[in-house]
Amino acid sequence: MGAKAALIFGSMDHGDWSFLQPLRKEAPAVFCADGGLICAQTAGFSPDYYIGDGDSGGAPQPGLCATVLPTRKDLTDLQAAWEQACSLGFRKLYLTGCTGGRQDHHLAALQLLETMHRRACEGIILDPYNEISFFSPGKKRLERTDFVYFSLIPVDAEVTVSIRGAKYELAERLVLRGDSLCVSNEFLDGPVELTLSGGSCWLILSQRK
Repeated sequence: MGAKAALIFGSMDHGDWSFLQPLRKEAPAVFCADGGLICAQTAGFSPDYYIGDGDSGGAPQPGLCATVLPTRKDLTDLQAAWEQACSLGFRKLYLTGCTGGRQDHHLAALQLLETMHRRACEGIILDPYNEISFFSPGKKRLERTDFVYFSLIPVDAEVTVSIRGAKYELAERLVLRGDSLCVSNEFLDGPVELTLSGGSCWLILSQRK
């Protein structure tokens, strides 16, 4: 297909899918995890792949590459979908329809971001209010967009964080898992420079303008 990115739909209906509009210019391949098929169609995206066991409303359709999974299995439909996308060579994976609703699936989706990182894939979770990614040790530059806040949530027991160019700056600050120090920081006029010199975090951009 020539697409470099994959958009993977879970089965959580976000209602207003307009937040996905900027992705259309990337023309991502569309993977549907079971009931994500309905979400993709509602959002106005044409599905390319179906992966699921049919217990959340999805089913294979003519013209789709379909992988029918057993109902008794050792992974979620969402994980099976991103693993298939990865095996086909996609390395930038957008996940949507996987936050809100059941918190077990929500938390499992967050953990998948780290698993994707270990497989050399860039995973990004999108919903109407947030953009979530996995941030491992290194530097990252955040350009100001339509999000008001950004937060760093430690995944490891300890992380060392530096923040420059934001409302609240830090210099080599040790942050413990369970500490809310890095929640709800704000952009100023320019870009924000983040550095993790130890440990990993979830980076969450939130509250669109």
